[in-house]
Amino acid sequence: MSALPNHVLVEWMSDQKLGSRELAELVNKAVAELTGRPGGLDDSNIRAWRSGRVRCPKSVQLRALELVSGKSATDLGFERRTRSPATAPAQEEPPVLRRNLIQGAVAIAAAAATPAPAAPRRIGVADVERLQQRFADVVASDHRHGGQQTIEQQAAALSNEALRLQAGGAASQRVRGYLYASAAAFRSSAMWAAIDGRRYNSAIEHMREAQQLAEMSGDQAIKFRIWSHAGTMYRHMKRPADAAAANDVARNLSITRRDPMFASLGHARHAAIHATAEDVRATRRSFEAAQEAMLRADPDADRPMWMRAFYDQAELDSLALSAFMTLGQYDAAEAHAHRCLAALRPHMHRSRAITTSRLALAQLGQGDLEPAVASAMHVPKDAATTHPRVIEMLATVGTELRKKAPTSPQTRLWTEYARSLKGTGK
Repeated sequence: MSALPNHVLVEWMSDQKLGSRELAELVNKAVAELTGRPGGLDDSNIRAWRSGRVRCPKSVQLRALELVSGKSATDLGFERRTRSPATAPAQEEPPVLRRNLIQGAVAIAAAAATPAPAAPRRIGVADVERLQQRFADVVASDHRHGGQQTIEQQAAALSNEALRLQAGGAASQRVRGYLYASAAAFRSSAMWAAIDGRRYNSAIEHMREAQQLAEMSGDQAIKFRIWSHAGTMYRHMKRPADAAAANDVARNLSITRRDPMFASLGHARHAAIHATAEDVRATRRSFEAAQEAMLRADPDADRPMWMRAFYDQAELDSLALSAFMTLGQYDAAEAHAHRCLAALRPHMHRSRAITTSRLALAQLGQGDLEPAVASAMHVPKDAATTHPRVIEMLATVGTELRKKAPTSPQTRLWTEYARSLKGTGK
């Protein structure tokens, strides 16, 4: 009859992202701490534990496993060794040997009565997933409001919490990598909130810390995100050379060759940078490459939450809208604005407000005053009064209206509406 696998141990090792060789090394180190001699386990021993072929390892190995895991051996599916009753009368021990045995028993009893030092907390995937769930709440808030300093602070606090967790417990190398990647992702979100709120000095500070964390994690996706954000930041700061250099770092990462969706985002953001440099030809060429890469990408591929949450056809059109606005090609910009608004997912409130504001400016750029004012008045009031970029664009709507048609009914209508917005601002 074949042995039953130790499912409890298998599940715990999976949660900790521990392979058989890694667990053997950890237990051997704990054995050395307990006995002064290195343990002799290898990955074949751990596989025997996992398969159930060994249900009752040596006592010192079980104690070492308890130190490593912070759990009892029985909680990990093992049985403890028990002594069998003697089958023959015990012979008298020599006095010295008997005395040594008694003294040894007293020492063991005393050790058992002394509480063992608390084992260091074991950090596992479940701990990382709890942080990621809270991160999802921050991302959702960013999509709804955007640019707020509270979002920046929440994301930065989560990053610090991930680092405290890293420092306060034992974890496998893979789990530590996940923690560093999570801390980098949270700090990157703080960076983005600062960019969105036009707080560039803060954004640069977040960027530097995020880059260091990303390097320690070795995670290509988060490295891409941070350098891509840096490119966007420098573009908003009107530094196209720096923007192109930062975005080139993102575009040259191997993840863009493995996943066309990352390649698409890299091309789309580079197109927007080309527009800042007033290179019309390169702008169009990069958008064509972005669209082609998106069509090649598997929509159901496993990607980070932040990527799944925002990058799609609507975002590609949003970047095209921004680029053609910069180039003064308002008819093309308006076309991309309508495509973006039609494809935006319902939760993308901030993106909808920004796109609608840009649509108003694109219509105004073509001299279409009435549609421009209607679009501007369609921007949700909470965004119109709290989001820095939206406030800036709507102020430009007013400025351009007064330049183009200072006495027109549309200008008077917008002036009155803008005055009412000030009364609702926070």
